[in-house]
Amino acid sequence: MSRLLWRSLALSFLIVLFTFTGLAVAATSKVLPIPEESFKGKIGITYKDSKPDFPSSITAPAQAPNVLLILLDDVGFGQASTFGGPVETPNLTRLAERGLRYNQFHTTALCSPTRAALLTGRNHHSVSTGVVTELATGYPGYTAILPQSAATVAEVLRQNGYNTAAFGKWHNTPDYETSAAGPFDRWPTRLGFEYFYGFLGGDTNQWSPALVENTKRVDKPSDNPDYHLTPDLVDHAIAWIRSQQSIAPDKPFFTYLATGATHAPHHAPKAWIDKYQGKFNQGWDKLREETFARQKQLGVIPENAQLTPRPKELPAWDSLSAEQQKLYSHMVEVFAGFLAHTDYEVGRLIDGIAQLGELDNTLVIYIVGDNGASAEGGLTGSVNELKVFNGVPENPEQLLASIDELGSPKTFNHFPAGWAWAVNTPFQWTKQIASHFGGTRNPLVISWGDASGGLRQRIKDQGGLRSQFHHVIDITPTILEATGITAPTKVNGVKQQPIEGTSLAYTFDDADAPSHRKTQYFEMLGNRAIYDQGWIAAARHPRLPWQATVKADFDQDPWELYNIEKDFSEANNLADQNPKKLQKLQKLFLSEAKKYQVLPLDDRAFERFDIQLRPSLLTGRTSFTYYPGTFGIPEGSAPNIKNRSFSITANVDIPESGAEGILLTQGGRFSGWSFFLEDGKPTYAYNFVNAERYIIQSTETVPTGKSTLRFDFDYDGGTLGTGGTGKLFINDKQVAEGRIAKTIAFRWALDETFDVGRDTGTPVVETYKVPFAFTGNLQQVTLDIKSAQPQIEQNLGISKK
Repeated sequence: MSRLLWRSLALSFLIVLFTFTGLAVAATSKVLPIPEESFKGKIGITYKDSKPDFPSSITAPAQAPNVLLILLDDVGFGQASTFGGPVETPNLTRLAERGLRYNQFHTTALCSPTRAALLTGRNHHSVSTGVVTELATGYPGYTAILPQSAATVAEVLRQNGYNTAAFGKWHNTPDYETSAAGPFDRWPTRLGFEYFYGFLGGDTNQWSPALVENTKRVDKPSDNPDYHLTPDLVDHAIAWIRSQQSIAPDKPFFTYLATGATHAPHHAPKAWIDKYQGKFNQGWDKLREETFARQKQLGVIPENAQLTPRPKELPAWDSLSAEQQKLYSHMVEVFAGFLAHTDYEVGRLIDGIAQLGELDNTLVIYIVGDNGASAEGGLTGSVNELKVFNGVPENPEQLLASIDELGSPKTFNHFPAGWAWAVNTPFQWTKQIASHFGGTRNPLVISWGDASGGLRQRIKDQGGLRSQFHHVIDITPTILEATGITAPTKVNGVKQQPIEGTSLAYTFDDADAPSHRKTQYFEMLGNRAIYDQGWIAAARHPRLPWQATVKADFDQDPWELYNIEKDFSEANNLADQNPKKLQKLQKLFLSEAKKYQVLPLDDRAFERFDIQLRPSLLTGRTSFTYYPGTFGIPEGSAPNIKNRSFSITANVDIPESGAEGILLTQGGRFSGWSFFLEDGKPTYAYNFVNAERYIIQSTETVPTGKSTLRFDFDYDGGTLGTGGTGKLFINDKQVAEGRIAKTIAFRWALDETFDVGRDTGTPVVETYKVPFAFTGNLQQVTLDIKSAQPQIEQNLGISKK
């Protein structure tokens, strides 16, 4: 008998012995009672002697209102009818008539910075968002990394008894952190919002958006052929509020709705576009005059305000050809329909809250634009905004050929800069130009309570106008004061930066109260200004919003001086008459710039779109392997094949019936590439900003069984965006070769993604329909890239020297 068997028998015997011994002891022994007297006056030992208690739940302050914060995108001061514009906005007007209009409210001149300032109550450079996330640099004020020392108003409200949710555009997460790998620290659900439904980037296709729910990428609803993003956002917001109020009616909510509208692409249902047919044939010069007159009639600008002239950089309407006028008029009709449609959808949300009986108890803050209207469409407008981002001029013939498709899924359109200037009436300039009010002055409406309701009236001067000078950083302290919540000194154990905004609540009851905001700096991409007690000094940097970097010396920028207490629209430059005042303000700007992390000034634009300029999970890697089910990878987290040679290898197993579909793709209809099987033939398609497409396709089909498919691209090099030669292989046998004459230099997209085995956005070529999932067995795909040539690295600003 083996030693192991002896040990097993011995162990079994001991277990049996101890078991019977224990039973015997239990049967014969007595358990001695513990004297009750020994515990008297000390602690209860049974539930009869104890008193149950739970920790107190956190509740909002008594009578704290719900908060609805609405932010539109890229809307001019003179665009909505509520402020004298040509686009009917009855729901904005409805709120204004039961609340207040503000005509001296300011934003930062660009998307991410305004949103960071709005949600934190701090200046955009103070929270490291001196520019949009896609252009972030490593300078302290420009990392696009929101610090934990600047908690959002959503987090503060959440920790004080509110339910919180955000819907729509976020644009405050570094784009290299927006993949499924995170990190998720700067996603909405980790910055105070308990629920998020929307998109993370700077813009998205309104017909086919890049949607995220909480931290998961999701497909748009597929059961609605007329799907549009704005109604979807509002549907989700209404459903969330209804659910929240059904479950916890005594708990206030904070809802943040930030539409993609009216940022490009200007996508709107045709019925809404048709409402404005022929309404803009008078042109942008005449439109400004008409809007200016309506603004005075409404009283939203002072009677002594002056209409500023057209910049010399923009053409007169009468100088355009008849064809151009026809095209440009329709472009702004699409834009108008987009805003009108958005206002209607906002109205549905307002109605949804009213149906719950909660509108009177809801503080509604409606900010009409995160900056002025955008001139990024250039002088001609665009049917594809990605051309602008890649420095590719529009083709006039293609523009005219696309006129009937504007606003549809077939275009990624933007109107000409002349219209942006027109709908920023009466101010100079546009989005990006932080030096002048055309870039930073946006309508604001605040509504709270109803005199006819049973609740106490919070705003009594219904339909009133307020002209105190304020900034987007003032919204968070306004919300905190209205809700009765004190700004915390620590949040989640982190000491907080001081709130730099000041509440607007003092204006609710007093139209004539002096402005509490005495000083405010402005800066964006080198454009800068400083406001101080009724005066403003401004310096516009030469680069125009649709241009790549323009070499210019900051010290040579001319400064202007305006007394806006007497000159509402910045029409009279007093720099020559009052040089001492100008010098004083210039010194003040420098002081404020140092204080709020504005320095160093950085005027680079489009070339900073390159993902290599920012941190990445891909740093140091040249080979990447992906598996089926991997999709929705944003550009900031995808391998960068721009301006370099690369190779794609796919291992597949083809059934006897054959196979087709996507192997690997990035981008879509407006810029992108795709490696796929079509009719069993390996195919590589390259879409150069929807202007030219290059198709390289095998004449041979892939055989049944396991095969290795490969595409090699040999980049010409020398400079950015040049061409190269592509070759296709089946099991190492070359089966096709073709020339790709032009390539993308800077950016594929802001919303389309990198996908394996399927296409989640729009198609790169119209020969297939998304998702065009691969029908064979895709085992894995490997992408190998070569380093950029030294000259290209230098052009990108990443030279190792």
